[in-house]
Amino acid sequence: MIYLKRPGWHLPESTATDEQVYLNRRQWLKKMGIGGIASGVMASGMLYAPSAHADASLNPWKDLYPVKNNPKYKGERELTGERYATTYNNFYEFGSHKSIANSAQKLRISPWQVRIEGLVEKPMTVDFDKLVRQMPLEERILRHRCVETWAMTVPWSGFEMKHLVKFAKPLSSARYISFETLADGETMPGISQPWHPWPYLEGVTVEEAMNELCFIATGLYGKPIPKQNGAPLRLVLPWKYGFKSIKSIVRIQFTKDRPVSFWEESAPKEYGFWANVNPEVPHRRWSQASERLLGSNERVPTRLYNGYEEYVAGLYANMSSDARLFM
Repeated sequence: MIYLKRPGWHLPESTATDEQVYLNRRQWLKKMGIGGIASGVMASGMLYAPSAHADASLNPWKDLYPVKNNPKYKGERELTGERYATTYNNFYEFGSHKSIANSAQKLRISPWQVRIEGLVEKPMTVDFDKLVRQMPLEERILRHRCVETWAMTVPWSGFEMKHLVKFAKPLSSARYISFETLADGETMPGISQPWHPWPYLEGVTVEEAMNELCFIATGLYGKPIPKQNGAPLRLVLPWKYGFKSIKSIVRIQFTKDRPVSFWEESAPKEYGFWANVNPEVPHRRWSQASERLLGSNERVPTRLYNGYEEYVAGLYANMSSDARLFM
């Protein structure tokens, strides 16, 4: 992975509409019948204007949003401004830099199909439209921690991964789930880089997937998830480093053997399968003790499991200490 130092340009605004203000305004807009782009709120409290990479008006699933907020997941921080979260993105299929939002608009998201296979009762290919419309959608405000030490707090919409597991009907012999990102040479220039093991692949244990914190995101800021953020569906694992939260999923496989993930294969001395956030375990090239809040230059201390220890610590209680850490 390329490590980017703090950029020379400065972001003058702090990230911050108060969470309750965001929720109250969002509910007011919904009651008034104002949806779509109008439901997005800037850090300053102003509505976002339409833009080429943030406009969800042409998305075939726009009628699903906004969805009801689950107040259990509060984020415990001020929301990151939408324009920061949707313009500062890792998506290596479109380039190894953060400014891929415009180029990611080439991603064709409709129709979209997901292949479910491996140790399941019946392998299947399901249309995303059919899948998403039968899932119990909710909004969660969750923290996101990148291995590059930047962080954000955003309102994801989607559903618990456990619902997708139940839909897939895995066999009892399944222990792991691997996910695969689309690899389209016509629209994704990044996959021409031969030093990476395309397609992008990630994995979790079945127990991790069934944990309530494991989330499939289909929306962001009260709208369908933008292409640069992983449309039309991505994994969200808020207690792990962000590279585990794989984007634009086209294949889900249930397996007996632990999969080797994209970054684990690319740089095995730097990236491992577990990738749980831990301030005490540095990356080989930088410290993980603190993180920069996206949209500001403020740094705050990193928390074990990104602050979600109460939800996930039990998953690793019987494992060796090193397995619970970064690698």
